[in-house]
Amino acid sequence: MPEVIFNGPDGRLEGRYHHAKQANAPIALLLHPHPQHGGTMNNRVIYAMYQTFVRRGFSTLRFNFRGVGRSQGIFDSGQGELSDAASALDWLQTHNANARDCWIGGFSFGAWIAMQLMMRRPEISGFIAISPPASGQDFSFLAPCPASGMIVHGSVDTVVPLAAVDKLAQKVSSQKNITIDYRVIEGCDHFFTDYMDVLNGHVEDYLDKSLTEPVET
Repeated sequence: MPEVIFNGPDGRLEGRYHHAKQANAPIALLLHPHPQHGGTMNNRVIYAMYQTFVRRGFSTLRFNFRGVGRSQGIFDSGQGELSDAASALDWLQTHNANARDCWIGGFSFGAWIAMQLMMRRPEISGFIAISPPASGQDFSFLAPCPASGMIVHGSVDTVVPLAAVDKLAQKVSSQKNITIDYRVIEGCDHFFTDYMDVLNGHVEDYLDKSLTEPVET
């Protein structure tokens, strides 16, 4: 899990990167929760997703948004962070020029950024959005949503009410040629307290169903 430093739009960005052994391996970029509420690339939800993609043979990158950890710059309410994510994907693609697949994942604020990035980058073929902040952020840009994916949310989330994510999932699912695997974890809060194993199981199960071509680890 080597540390990497790469250039972002507002200074250097700090990340952790695993390069897959297999030639032309798929790639995955993972985005952490809100920087002003303690979110970093070491968030346990992001770290767990990172490990899941690594085990499946992906070249995988997680990084700190501007102003977090050793990443330069200051918080920019999402716009700058979206640019950071685009730079991270550029870096990942530079090191995996012939990757056969591109996935993105995010938790909370990171899920909002991930889905915006997906709108800009047609090479992204799948996504995992965990606790997307549908009550506090505008997701109307998902019209149409360019890729199928999974949304996971906790039934007793007090940060992002379940009803808001229900509405988001229903809206995206209704779009032509898009399949959203929407899963609600009963009794689970926004931070997946005591439910990390359940969350990991859902992510693993979704990838089992979605990744039809085996990858050497």
